[in-house]
Amino acid sequence: MSVTGTNTMAPPIADTLRKPGALALIVGHCAGLIDLVALPVWVGALIAHFGFGPQKAGALVTLFLLGAVVASVLTARNFTRLPRRMLAFAGYGIAALCFLILSGQTSFGPMAALHVIAGLANGVALSLVHGTMGRAANPHRLFAFAGIGLGLMGILYMGIVPQLLLASGGPVLFISFGVIMAVAAVASLLAFPQMGARVPGPMARTPFGRGVLFVVAGVSLMTFNQAMVFSFVEVIGLARNFAPQAIVGTLIALGVVNFVGPAPLAALLEKRLAARAVIMAGPLFQAALAMILTFATVFTIWAPAAAIFVAVQIFTHTFAFGLLARMDPSGRAVAATPAMLMAGSALGPIAGGALIEIFSINALGIVAVVVAVLSVTCFTRGTRAAA
Repeated sequence: MSVTGTNTMAPPIADTLRKPGALALIVGHCAGLIDLVALPVWVGALIAHFGFGPQKAGALVTLFLLGAVVASVLTARNFTRLPRRMLAFAGYGIAALCFLILSGQTSFGPMAALHVIAGLANGVALSLVHGTMGRAANPHRLFAFAGIGLGLMGILYMGIVPQLLLASGGPVLFISFGVIMAVAAVASLLAFPQMGARVPGPMARTPFGRGVLFVVAGVSLMTFNQAMVFSFVEVIGLARNFAPQAIVGTLIALGVVNFVGPAPLAALLEKRLAARAVIMAGPLFQAALAMILTFATVFTIWAPAAAIFVAVQIFTHTFAFGLLARMDPSGRAVAATPAMLMAGSALGPIAGGALIEIFSINALGIVAVVVAVLSVTCFTRGTRAAA
């Protein structure tokens, strides 16, 4: 099986995806992956506005992500026989309600429970979005356009919400999440596509091959690294005595880079770069940036690394998504995308908080290098098994 960037194996029985359906999937992708955009603001707000320490703040985000992981695993397993439109609508709607309720909470217990429920609901909806993307004729390109949408949302989010938090306090964080999830719920209800609903029985029941499992593990390790470091970008910047407005400016620049850089490049370079080469290089580049973020004490060195840190994950995962869609044409592997992303992300914030509290900020960078080596090892074995 080819492991180049070219989409040589389109999924069978893939229906034509019309523009409203594609837009609904892109909106669902952006809402469901809100953690990729808002993680440092999320953790930072829980610390600055709700009074939690780094470990408890990381734990709350981890509970949301763990809920999404559990829901994604169960949803992906049954992807081929679920009512996708109504479940996506219900999932995003329940998540929106949970976040709006969270805006009025201040104690850890209720906030923890609501984070879990929101994560479960979001994981169901997002798995259905990604599985449906995998049934498209060109999953790589569709996922790249979804990445462009996520980048645009990142610009808007980082340009608006941090300022509102400074002006109006912590509840703004959860109100913003609730509004985003509500928009995704409406989009799902109105236009969620029913692509490739009929998957041959043997294909739907065949266990994943070793290659698929290793690629999934490699993606999960890479997202663990991102979450572990990116969750504390704002915290690191403040610890280095960088000006708060300069840090906010860096986060806005990060959103701009994510919009104009990784996803458009991934779409343009789909047929020019081998997927194997991209996913092997991605973790190493990510680890190098993590070292800069955690060791640099000069803003002009730190800020550029922070601005492109998330872009590495977006670019690499676009190629990994297309590769997995070809390795498993049923759509089940890519339906588990939230699980593979958030399994790593769920452990990252709490691990990062523990490393900072027990050791130091520098420990984040050192651990990131070790995890990157493990990720490359998994990608190596996975692509060899698929060859």
